[in-house]
Amino acid sequence: MATFLVILHGLLAVVLLGGITHQAASVAWPSRSGTGVIRSFRAVSGSLYTNANIALFIATATLGSIIYPLYRVSVRTYLENARLNSAVGSFELKEQFIAVGLGMLPFYWLLWRRPPEAGATFARIAVTLMLAFIVWYGFLVGHVLNNIRGLFGL
Repeated sequence: MATFLVILHGLLAVVLLGGITHQAASVAWPSRSGTGVIRSFRAVSGSLYTNANIALFIATATLGSIIYPLYRVSVRTYLENARLNSAVGSFELKEQFIAVGLGMLPFYWLLWRRPPEAGATFARIAVTLMLAFIVWYGFLVGHVLNNIRGLFGL
């Protein structure tokens, strides 16, 4: 059951990663036209991703909190005994970033619920890029720690 939950957590994280990356690219680097692969990637309507990104962020964080005791007991104990302090520390930082991201979600929703007013465009870009950074950091750290766990057969 734990393996299933870890895989589901990873799949939700991948979907969230795609959604927040599309939205961040569309708001920070808008496309002038929709021709070409890169331009069509940036030409999406960023506001369509808001509610899905919020739901995915909450679902991924909730599932992560459900499987957290497994990490705390088995994986983290091994990492500490192996003196892989950078891996342990990066996960601790990930926890803090995710908590900050959860706190930012109401402001994120408020910025994206209607077209931006004058001066709010920069706030929309900044909050979206911060959430994108948090999601990318969380995904990469989780992926690396899962690989360490799998490499040593934990």
